[in-house]
Amino acid sequence: MASKTRQITVGGVRIGGGAPVSVQSMTNTRTEDVKTTCAQINRMIDAGCQIVRIAVPTDKAASAFAEIRKAVSIPLVADIHFRHDLALAAIDAGADKIRINPGNIGGREQVSAIVKRAVAAKIPIRVGVNSGSIEKDILKQEGGPTVQALVASALRNIELCRELGAVDLVLSLKSSDVLKTVFAYRAASQQTDVPLHIGVTEAGTVRSGTIKSSVGLGILLAEGIGDTLRVSLTGDPVEEVYVGFQILRALNLSRRGINFISCPTCSRTLVDLIAVAEQIERRLADVETPLTVAVMGCAVNGPGEAREADIGIACGKGSAVLFKKGEIICRIAENNLVEELEKQVRALAEQMNKKNL
Repeated sequence: MASKTRQITVGGVRIGGGAPVSVQSMTNTRTEDVKTTCAQINRMIDAGCQIVRIAVPTDKAASAFAEIRKAVSIPLVADIHFRHDLALAAIDAGADKIRINPGNIGGREQVSAIVKRAVAAKIPIRVGVNSGSIEKDILKQEGGPTVQALVASALRNIELCRELGAVDLVLSLKSSDVLKTVFAYRAASQQTDVPLHIGVTEAGTVRSGTIKSSVGLGILLAEGIGDTLRVSLTGDPVEEVYVGFQILRALNLSRRGINFISCPTCSRTLVDLIAVAEQIERRLADVETPLTVAVMGCAVNGPGEAREADIGIACGKGSAVLFKKGEIICRIAENNLVEELEKQVRALAEQMNKKNL
């Protein structure tokens, strides 16, 4: 994790300065529909989301934001474009952070009003720059939305906010192009100590967006760049949370939840392992205890992987041997694999949680 950045706090969640990388997501309901938005936020919380961003595009949305703030427990970020008065309303409603792009908020006077109100409320501002919102003079100078243009826009706007009195800032500079995003964050990380919110914007559907985000964010995080992240997917934001934590787990930056191991299957597999693995992963998605669970299909690597996991199964014809902490516990019939494995994992998770109290 990037320890050279300054540390800020968003509703109790520390970002930067060596704090663990946090996972964010954004609602895709209509903000004005308070009940539906709160329900989605609560599902995101259940998935482990640590910070939620909400679009505030209208006066009605600003009023709804105030109601949502009172109804949910997670830190909330108000996402503002074009109208600085909506940022002021969201700050007054209890926003834990404001996300603006100074280039489209109306000019220095409007940015100054937001900064003053945020400083008074002691909340940070995220300066968010995307390829599609770079200032015209920078685009002309750099010949388009290049890496250099993204960085120049980001640093200009950070400097503007600092001139106006902002102290607690977060920076994002995203592109839908994976390598452009990586190069932009690399360059920015060498030129500022502001905590970095990383992500590949408009990455795509759950399938393609997961791949793009995993590649881009994986590169940056492996290099120590990034203090908080959002995986942007065209789909249920709960999926964004799951993918975010899986990226962190793959890099040993988070131990939350199940480390799931399963074999790719081959002609030696004699049970419907694909269905078993998919069901188990889905059923255990809410488990926060750090456990390794192995679902293996045959005798080649199966017993070894299952034995080394906290809990694992090695399948044969019509049944599987269940291992717990390296010891054989029992044999399970194929038609009971999912239920029994889930039961065993939840029991072990509960046991470990009690032990750690």
